Parts: sequence; structure tokens; C-alpha cells
Amino acid sequence: MAAPRDITDSTFESEVIKSDLPVLVDFWAPWCGPCRMVAPVVEELSEEYAGKVNFFKMNTDENPSIPTQFSIRSIPSLLIFKGGELHDTIVGFRPKSDLKKRLEAALA
Repeated sequence: MAAPRDITDSTFESEVIKSDLPVLVDFWAPWCGPCRMVAPVVEELSEEYAGKVNFFKMNTDENPSIPTQFSIRSIPSLLIFKGGELHDTIVGFRPKSDLKKRLEAALA
């Protein structure tokens, strides 16, 4: 099972910026209701796109630096990176079909 892995401010660069594959990072916090709604969708996608896209979760309460760097003001925020560059930003809960379209665009 390829569940999203946790990353921190200190592992962000090695796991996301230097990744050979596109990366989706789920910025969340334990107190955030919509974050809990989006988590199972991200988990399903991580299984469907295993080997094509890397999936990570970042707790914004424990890791303030990277969310600040990318101006994350509301969560959940899903950021898609490709080749070390920010490719797409999805704020709030979105249906799985919408997230798949965004991932497909990053893979194209």
C-alpha cells in the first residue's frame, strides 16, 4: 500500500524538490475538518498513482516554514510539484475526479 508519507520542513527539499517523479503534498492539520475529508481521497490516489506520483502529507502546525514559503493560508492545500517546481495548487476539498485531472496534467 502506497499511503502518503509524512514530510517535515527539513525533509521537504530532498523528498519533493529533488524528486524524479511529480509530487503531491497534502498540507493539513489535526484540527482541520476538511483535511480529514480529503485524506482518504489522497490515500486512494496514492494507490492508483503508485510509481507515477509521490504523495506526502505535511502537518502545518508542526512544520511552519515550508507552508509559509508557499503562502499556504488555508488548509487543506494540495500542492503538485513537477521537476522541483510548483505545478499546481488546489485549496480546499475537491472531488477525486478533479484531483485526477490535475495529476494527469502534471504527468503530461
